[in-house]
Amino acid sequence: AGIVLNFVNQQNRPLNSQNVADALQKFSLKKTAVQKGLDALADSGQISFKEYGKQKIYLARQDQFDIPNGEELEEMKKANSKLQEELAEQKKITSEVESEIKGLQSNLTLDEIRSKEARLQSEVQEMEEKLKKLQSGVILVKPEDKKIIEETFSEKTNQWRKRKRMFKELWDNITENSPKDQKEFKEELGLEYDEDVDVNFQPYSEMLASLNKRRKVSR
Repeated sequence: AGIVLNFVNQQNRPLNSQNVADALQKFSLKKTAVQKGLDALADSGQISFKEYGKQKIYLARQDQFDIPNGEELEEMKKANSKLQEELAEQKKITSEVESEIKGLQSNLTLDEIRSKEARLQSEVQEMEEKLKKLQSGVILVKPEDKKIIEETFSEKTNQWRKRKRMFKELWDNITENSPKDQKEFKEELGLEYDEDVDVNFQPYSEMLASLNKRRKVSR
């Protein structure tokens, strides 16, 4: 229990029993022992926890930590802002160096140019053959294959929407009373939203709506 308590306090972030068990393998603690330790600490009030269905999320008690006052927070924000500016500058320099390296690496040899030309000519020929088939009215995708693709797309898109909603509800509950800045907390946990990796759910949602509408009309 002492090992588990020290780890939870050191992390000071939401954890489940698997997170703790994975981190404490070096102490030869099995998951069942870790779970018992977490439950004992939660029952005695030494750590906090919330239940989400069958899942328990554990968190260090926040009242044991020194909360910085307004002046200290302002100083921390200024220091963080300065560090962010320095980081941005370093990223810019790194990006320029990487671009220069890529530019140098992109210079092809004569053999590479000939190989690339042959590959592109082959691709052009394949595309021209597909175009001829389309112009002649040949069906390239069988109706049964099309149905499978549409059903798979519908299932995956609905799962995507459902998981986005589940994550939002869980995240709102976890961060509801947390003193941490949500953006910093998200980065600390290594979380990425769709937008962080240049993925937009909206076009897929619109495609699904159009697909469902077309299915209703066809019926």
